[in-house]
Amino acid sequence: MVDSVGSVPGSITDRRVGAVTRVQTVRTVFSAANAGEAAAVQAPQTLAAELAAAAPVDLDRIAEIKAAVQAGTFPILPAKIADQLIALRLEWMRDDQA
Repeated sequence: MVDSVGSVPGSITDRRVGAVTRVQTVRTVFSAANAGEAAAVQAPQTLAAELAAAAPVDLDRIAEIKAAVQAGTFPILPAKIADQLIALRLEWMRDDQA
């Protein structure tokens, strides 16, 4: 026989809180040997600041595309454009919570 799914009152039998012991604070000492590690720790913060300063745009590629459009040599493929529009629409619908 299968038990039905429903709310069954439960009970917690062990409500004791474990003992907490205080630990000593650890001092970080930087030496010449740790200088490379310190630079590696600071590098992501510096990199994040540099990346946040400018938009992730390839200006050389934009210049190439503008020149190709003005010269009339930029390939316009309707099938590729349609595929990308459909893919973007499907991605948008997948994320829609409504």
